[in-house]
Amino acid sequence: MRLRSMTSIYIARGNELLMLYRIGSRVVPPSWCGIGGHFEPEELCDPQACVLRELREEAHLGPEALADLRLRYLALRQRPGEIRQNYYYFARLAPGVEVDMRCDEGRLQWLPFDEALLEREMPLSAKEVLRHYLRVGRSTEAVYAGIASGGAISFQELNVF
Repeated sequence: MRLRSMTSIYIARGNELLMLYRIGSRVVPPSWCGIGGHFEPEELCDPQACVLRELREEAHLGPEALADLRLRYLALRQRPGEIRQNYYYFARLAPGVEVDMRCDEGRLQWLPFDEALLEREMPLSAKEVLRHYLRVGRSTEAVYAGIASGGAISFQELNVF
């Protein structure tokens, strides 16, 4: 069984989220998701380094373009021959920052920050993370872990002990 580690980031601006309509992925069919991708070997213990690298590559943004960057969700999903481990970050766009909407991975777009967002085609874990975030996560600072089963993900708040 192989372990596939990936990161994704959702950036808020007012009542919108920056989303990517990803085309040409080896892992998922064309669909809406956050900006992100697979870990490089030197990033295996540093998901934030991975998400920041992907952010530079896909949206031409550095860490100075973000406010309140935080790891908020970890999701596990078993697929044939592999377990997918996804780290989901959320941040706000820093004041005065403009986003270059060109992207080689697909199409970047600001989308309304509401439940209609979830009517778009998305990978399972991305959709479930956003569903939970819109209902619960955006009003807390907690980190959540989720395990996919039966087409949904069950989330549990991670507590420090």
